[in-house]
Amino acid sequence: MVSPEPGGSFSRSPRELRMHWGAEPFTFSFPLLPLYHQDNSVCVAETMSGNEDDWLALKPQEPSPSQCCGSGCKPCIYDVYEKELAQWERAKAKQDKSFLMEKKEQSNNSELNPDTFTAFNISSVEQLTEDTYQYKFELPGNSSLRLSLGQHIVLRGVVNGLEVQRAYTPISPGNAEGYFEVLIKCYEAGLMSRYIKTWKKGDTVFWRGPFGGFPYQPNKHGELLMLASGTGLAPMLPILQSITDDEEDETFVTLVGCFRTFDKIYLKSLLQDLARYWNIRIFYVLSQETSLEKLPWSYQENTYIGRLNEDLTKTIINSCRRKPFVLICGSSTFNEDMSRYLKAAGIKENSCFVF
Repeated sequence: MVSPEPGGSFSRSPRELRMHWGAEPFTFSFPLLPLYHQDNSVCVAETMSGNEDDWLALKPQEPSPSQCCGSGCKPCIYDVYEKELAQWERAKAKQDKSFLMEKKEQSNNSELNPDTFTAFNISSVEQLTEDTYQYKFELPGNSSLRLSLGQHIVLRGVVNGLEVQRAYTPISPGNAEGYFEVLIKCYEAGLMSRYIKTWKKGDTVFWRGPFGGFPYQPNKHGELLMLASGTGLAPMLPILQSITDDEEDETFVTLVGCFRTFDKIYLKSLLQDLARYWNIRIFYVLSQETSLEKLPWSYQENTYIGRLNEDLTKTIINSCRRKPFVLICGSSTFNEDMSRYLKAAGIKENSCFVF
C-alpha cells in the first residue's frame, strides 16, 4: 500500500497512480497486468466481475466545468471522458476488467499530444506589466512544437484540489527550436491565475494540444487587418513573424492593438521591429490615456486615444491598402463588438476569423 506524505493525497485508477503535492499533480503511468496463479491461469478476480463497489471505483469521473478551457478543443476533456466512460461500460457489460487495460499514449518532453498532458520545464519568467508575464519553456535539443499558425495549447493547473484548464497561444514562431514562449495575463480573482503566480524558473508545467489555428497561406489575402485586445495579441504574432520571415510573401498587414495605457502595451520592442517592414503597419488604441502628447513621439502618429469604436474601425478599414481579411482576438465582448462594427463597415462574415 502506498501512503502519501503529510499534505499529499493519491488516487488509483486502472492506468495510473496520481499524487498531489501542493498545487501540481504528478502522474505515474503503468500498465495493468493480469494476476496469475502459480499454474499460470489468470486470476478470476482480475478478469471476472467484482462487486458493484469495485466497478464504481473504476468508473471515470465526469470533468467539472472548471476543467474545460472553453476554447472548442478537439478532443475536449469531455470527449476524453466519454471515450473512457464507453470503455468502462464495455468492460462492465462483459464483466471483464481487462477491457480497461487499453494502453494510453504517452508523449515525451518534446511532443505535444491533444489527448494527454506533457511536462515542460520553465526556463525563464519575465514580467511585462503589473499583471502580464512572458514564460519561456524548454524543449530538448533543437526540437520544436511544430505548431501551425495561431494554434493554441491547453494548460492544466490544480488549485485547492480543483483542476482548472485554460487555453493559451504561444507567441514564439511555430518552428522555434529548443523553446516556446507564452504570454499570460493574471487576474486577481482567477483560479488559474493563482496557480500561474506561483511559477518560477525550473518548475514543471503540463500542457496538451495543439488545437485550432488560422489556415494562413502566403499571398492568399491582399491585406490582413488584425484587431487584438490585450493578450489577444498572442495569436497575431506568429502570423506576423511568418510573413516578415518569408521574402516571397507580400501580404500587407495592419495590426490594431487595444490596451488601457501606454505602459500596458506588451512587447514594444518586438512590435517596433515588425513595424519597420515595408508591408506592416501597427496602430495602438489606448482607452485610458488622456493625451497623445504624453507618449513618446515615435508613437504619437500611430496611436488613438479612446476605444476602438465603429467610426474608428471604419476609418482604419478605409485606410487599408487592399481589401482586408480580418482577424479578431480578445474578450468575448471585444469580439462581439468588432464583429458588429465590421458588419456595419461592409465586411462580410466570410472575410473574418475569430480566434
